[in-house]
Amino acid sequence: MKPSLSCMYKLYSLVEATTRLLLSSKSVTKAKMWLVTAFLLMAITQTHADYASLQAVLSQNGLQKVSHWMTDWLQKELSTITLPEVSGSVDIFLGSVYYVLHDMTINRCDLPEPSVAYSEGTGVSLQVNGLSLVISGHWNTKFGLIHDSGWFDLAIFGTNLETLLGFQKTEDYLSISTLTCFANVGGVEIHFHGGGSFIFQPFVDEFSGEITDMIRERICPAFQQAIENVDRVLAASETIKLDPFVYLNVSLTDSPVVFQNGFELNVKGEFYSARCPSEPPFSPNHFDLQWQADYMMSVGISEFCVNSAAFAYFKSGVMNITITDGMIPKGSPIHLNTSQFGSLIPQLPKKYPDMEMEIVLYASDNPKISFNHTVISLDVSAAAKFYAIDTHTGLIPLFRLDMQYSFTAQVQIDKQLLTGFLKMKNMTIALGSSEIGSFSTEAIERIGRLALSTIVLPKLNAQLKDGLPLPSVKGFSLTNSVMTVKNGFLILATDINRPADFLQSDKL
Repeated sequence: MKPSLSCMYKLYSLVEATTRLLLSSKSVTKAKMWLVTAFLLMAITQTHADYASLQAVLSQNGLQKVSHWMTDWLQKELSTITLPEVSGSVDIFLGSVYYVLHDMTINRCDLPEPSVAYSEGTGVSLQVNGLSLVISGHWNTKFGLIHDSGWFDLAIFGTNLETLLGFQKTEDYLSISTLTCFANVGGVEIHFHGGGSFIFQPFVDEFSGEITDMIRERICPAFQQAIENVDRVLAASETIKLDPFVYLNVSLTDSPVVFQNGFELNVKGEFYSARCPSEPPFSPNHFDLQWQADYMMSVGISEFCVNSAAFAYFKSGVMNITITDGMIPKGSPIHLNTSQFGSLIPQLPKKYPDMEMEIVLYASDNPKISFNHTVISLDVSAAAKFYAIDTHTGLIPLFRLDMQYSFTAQVQIDKQLLTGFLKMKNMTIALGSSEIGSFSTEAIERIGRLALSTIVLPKLNAQLKDGLPLPSVKGFSLTNSVMTVKNGFLILATDINRPADFLQSDKL
């Protein structure tokens, strides 16, 4: 083989490396992770028994919108990244020629918006037609004591990719695989400059057809490898840690369902305490998500999901607060002082006169939430331990009050704000235990009812009337949202807006 032909093989290595790098570069890695995040967000739906406590459907409209966003982002990313250095060697009859390809950048990227559609019962079909790239970089070679260097320009145009991705349930997680893949390349133009490039450039032109075939043959294997990487990440994502106290199980309860115009996931969706994970004393019930194809996404959230979250936080021991007199507004008619409690508990100031007090308020049972046809009900069990503060000996236990609260709420989404009205159904306060003797809690209960009905609830309802902003994740916000409360679950149908600075890399 002639030395000049060795440069031809260097070129082959360049094209092969470029193809591999483009499909495993930083930008594509981020795209993979963004896809994983999207699937995990959808996967918030299933637990206990065989029933999902969360269900989500991404419509055809949503799929196309996500595809459009990712096309814009990849277009920008591929135009700004620097490809990693590639090195290797080519054997010739006189020895080996060592080469290094470095400082490679994508000068131009024409990425047409892909055509995406659901394939009923299977997955998603993806077609990209007319992808073109222009890459430039530098080359160095070493053959014995002979060193050479220069720069090159590589243009790949008319690249088409057609693939079908399959979705299925494998060991309780969403599995993605490449079922079919076809690719072709319209053509390749390569120009080497500097050094001895004038010697081997004619061979480059002569073998351009073989180079085009080589690129085409490597597109589908590289794409399949990228999908396998996504699948491995999904396999390792059975749970999501939300904060130091709880985590969410996002394993699938059923195989994903692909409709002609939507993709449904049914996930366990059960929250667990990180400190002492255990199953709650209640089970999920079956519900059917009536999703709406006109919206990008529809999500069904069952009572079990929200109640498992309440149970997890309760088991984590975070539902408590210590109240001191310094937390009471100065203008309050009553402060945490034993003497001021004398009208409610006559024996208290006699036994412990004029002593500052402290209250430990905590949930005595997990809160219970229910959805009942347009109405959300909340039942709270709490207890309050009262202490007198002795500056010398510390806290002196006084008594414990057991409290039960019941509330109902009607909520809706209006102009992208969560609005509603909260009403107290019932409230009871009983003496749980006492170190100062028995006393009546009727007066304390009346004051509690009065405070809730005249101060606390009016303030909360004023905020609900004005509306609370809907949550957003990394700047992605909900729009055109509709929430419906059903019997045992609620449905949120919504479109999604991307942030104005979505094209910035750190937004993905």
